[in-house]
Amino acid sequence: MKPKINIVMVGHVDHGKSTLIGRLLYDTKSIKPGKLKEIEQTAKKLGKKMEFAFILDSLQEEREGGITIDTTQIPFETEKYRYNIIDAPGHREFIKNMLSGASNAEAGVVLVSAKSNEGVQEQTRRHVFLLKLFGVKQIFFAVNKMDTVDYSKKRFEEIKDKTMVFLNSFGYGENLHFVPISARCGENIINKSKEMEWYTGLPLVRLLDEKIKPKTNPLEKPLRIPVQLVQERGGEKIIMGRVESGSLKAGDDVIFKPSGIKGKIKKIEEKEKAVPGDSVGFRLTDNLDVKRGDVCGLKNRPPSAYTEFTSKIFILSERGVQTGDVLDFRCNTSLVKGKIISMLKRIDSETGEIIEDNPKKLHLNDAGVLKVKLSSPMVLEKFEDIPELGRLMIENKGGVVAAGIISEF
Repeated sequence: MKPKINIVMVGHVDHGKSTLIGRLLYDTKSIKPGKLKEIEQTAKKLGKKMEFAFILDSLQEEREGGITIDTTQIPFETEKYRYNIIDAPGHREFIKNMLSGASNAEAGVVLVSAKSNEGVQEQTRRHVFLLKLFGVKQIFFAVNKMDTVDYSKKRFEEIKDKTMVFLNSFGYGENLHFVPISARCGENIINKSKEMEWYTGLPLVRLLDEKIKPKTNPLEKPLRIPVQLVQERGGEKIIMGRVESGSLKAGDDVIFKPSGIKGKIKKIEEKEKAVPGDSVGFRLTDNLDVKRGDVCGLKNRPPSAYTEFTSKIFILSERGVQTGDVLDFRCNTSLVKGKIISMLKRIDSETGEIIEDNPKKLHLNDAGVLKVKLSSPMVLEKFEDIPELGRLMIENKGGVVAAGIISEF
């Protein structure tokens, strides 16, 4: 089976993201002919022109009607990989959706319009900062709508040069790629464009195939299963959760943190071995009092629980955060109250530059570095080690205030 690659696609509103996704689905024959015909007929009935953006729009509108496609997880396939597009909306209020998507991606495709009144905008710069913050190290810049500027090499180079000015501080280097495209006209998507013979690189899909480096297999990492639910069946407790890293089999000696409960795996439901990505239920030889929020690991490579940590965060609320705030910190299935004991840096999310050392407050769309003290221990990992346990959502009265990653303990 071909390897699966997650790519997060971001771009300012109206820069052509829906058109590009529709074109990718169409050109890679990822939509069944019957479904495509149905979409064409729907467009005709609504009096709409069958444009590529309508493919995605139609799938979004009808997702509850039995369409087997998740509008935020959109699959297409090439000769080399099975791709999964994580569609991250470009509107500012949906940035938090992009955060959860970006954190699972091997690479990012950033769409920029070639039109003279568009180009690299505030939202694009912020998207790139967030991709970097959440560990997306490979970035592909697709300069779209090249047909609207007569496929001008000069305009492409101008956008590329302007983009590189703010990218230099992010440290992407050789993992940064630029390609001029027209999603509407199909130029430089799968095949080399005859309209842009001055471009000597690969078209977008072939560039993804050649340059993307799949992530390290989490199977080699220590076992981590955050407990989601515990149910009782036939007098036995079944512990349920998703394997984020490592592997589990019957007979393994395990420990749950922060509770400290130790046990032995009696049985894994419907599996002999559980590996990363598996959502599983398992039983212990003894009915122990494991609860949601515990994290299961092997006794010889146990998880660690912490009460203090340093986090890099991005502010998503008008409320902002300040030193002394008591907030809810959510990591995977665990939710614990904590206090911001100090703020180290305030960062410009458009440029990555430090605005202020030891700030008093972080505002909407600011990034920053802060220290937190929790009211009780929580299992955490450095984001660079096990991302699934290194991401945080920071909440206040159920509303999301910020999102971030664990950088230090």
